[in-house]
Amino acid sequence: MTTQVIVLNGGSSAGKSTMVRRLKEILPDPWISFGVDDLIERLPPSLLESESGLTFGPNGEVNVGDEFMRLQDAWMRGIAAMAKAGARIILDEVFLGGGASQERTRRYLEGLDVLWVGVRCAPEIAAEREIARGDRVIGMAVSQAEVVHEGVVYDVEVDTGRAESLECARAVMAYMSEAARTGTVRA
Repeated sequence: MTTQVIVLNGGSSAGKSTMVRRLKEILPDPWISFGVDDLIERLPPSLLESESGLTFGPNGEVNVGDEFMRLQDAWMRGIAAMAKAGARIILDEVFLGGGASQERTRRYLEGLDVLWVGVRCAPEIAAEREIARGDRVIGMAVSQAEVVHEGVVYDVEVDTGRAESLECARAVMAYMSEAARTGTVRA
C-alpha cells in the first residue's frame, strides 16, 4: 500500500500550513488538503464564542463544545470517505487532546494507510509567527506548542524552527518513499 492520508499535527503557528503547501508541490500524486482551520472558517458565527461551539480564553486556550464536536465528527467522516474513495488527503490538525485526539482520528481513518507527522516548533518561534500573522488569538501558539504532542505517536517528526518548510516536506516524502519501497504499512 501507499500512503493515503498524511496527518500533520502541531500547535498553532508551528508551520503546518506552509508544510502542506510544500508537500503538495513536491509529492508526485495530486493531494487534497483539509485542516481544522477550514472547518472553523465554515462554522456559523453563532458557534464562534459559544459554549456549544468554540470559545477562546485570555491566554489562547481553546474550549470545544458539544455542537462543534458533532460537526467535527461529520467533517472527519467526510474526509475519511474521500480517502477511501481514492483521494489522497493531507490533514492539518491540532490535537488539543494529545493522544486521545490521535486515537479519535485513527478511528475515523481505520483501514487507510496513514502517515502521522509531528510538526514541532519552539514556543517562542511560534509566538513570533503568531504575532506576525495577525489572525490568531495571542497566546494560542505557546499554549498549544507542547500539549498537542503529549501521548501522540508519530512516524516522522520535523521541527520547522530548525529547518525550512521545504526541507521538512522532503523529510516526509523520503519517509513515504522508504515505507513504500519496504512495504511498511501504517494504520
